[in-house]
Amino acid sequence: MFVIIGFVTVIGCVLGGYLMVGGHLSVLAQPSEFIIIFGAALGSFFVGNPKSVIGGAAKCFGTLLKGSRHNKKTYLETLCMLYQVFRLAKTKGDLALESHVEKPEESPIFSAYPSFVKDHHSVAFLCDYLRLLTLGTNNANEVETIIEAEIEAHHHELTEVSGAITNIADGTPALGIVAAVLGVIHTMGSINEPPEVLGHLIGGALVGTFAGVLISYGFVGPIGRALEITYGSETDYLKCMRTGILAHMQGYAPQVSVEFARKILPPHVRPSFQEVEEAVSNAGSEAS
Repeated sequence: MFVIIGFVTVIGCVLGGYLMVGGHLSVLAQPSEFIIIFGAALGSFFVGNPKSVIGGAAKCFGTLLKGSRHNKKTYLETLCMLYQVFRLAKTKGDLALESHVEKPEESPIFSAYPSFVKDHHSVAFLCDYLRLLTLGTNNANEVETIIEAEIEAHHHELTEVSGAITNIADGTPALGIVAAVLGVIHTMGSINEPPEVLGHLIGGALVGTFAGVLISYGFVGPIGRALEITYGSETDYLKCMRTGILAHMQGYAPQVSVEFARKILPPHVRPSFQEVEEAVSNAGSEAS
């Protein structure tokens, strides 16, 4: 929603201000300039990025419009789910988690939180490390190293997409200059034309510079930044589960493990201690 509002604001203010000083929109209609800028940007994007990044960029606009999937409500549900998992492991042993991690879609604990179950990557992430517990893994330091490496790899994969888009934003103003220079070269071939013709040609050439800067700072750059923030929230979510798992492995009570996981959350999505305590109480004390 805010993405659309932002883009409409950019377009409205730029074109509105231009019209306020008596500008003519017809002058900005320079298809050749836009073909040069967009075509060169797209071509350089294909050259400079692997297939995985190109595919990820093609899918990123849905992510851009939806924004982060994680808010205070989803974190509250996740912390409550972790509490039930840790409570079961404490009361019946880590081996009691085996049926839940092998078939998470049938787990009465996970199925109580449909938003979590739909996130296949997060489900796989949690179940993989809970499975290590059922196999007898008890060295928290070793597991922490593995988790950190996996989170870093996942974060790197996501930020490759936002980084590639940001790189395009960085290069677009220069591509606008390329379009403008080509327009000037074309204008020089008509140097003998009257001033009104030359003025129109020069104005058309300058549209390239204008378009390159506007596209970069008004659209592509903000898209890259918005994706970076959204992908960062995915990493925060995994770090939340990581902290809870490691605290449980170190022998802390379920309430303490969940509190550790809660405390590392960004303030704008972090539920209060009282909210978590109330959610855990409402979820019931039996996890099976």
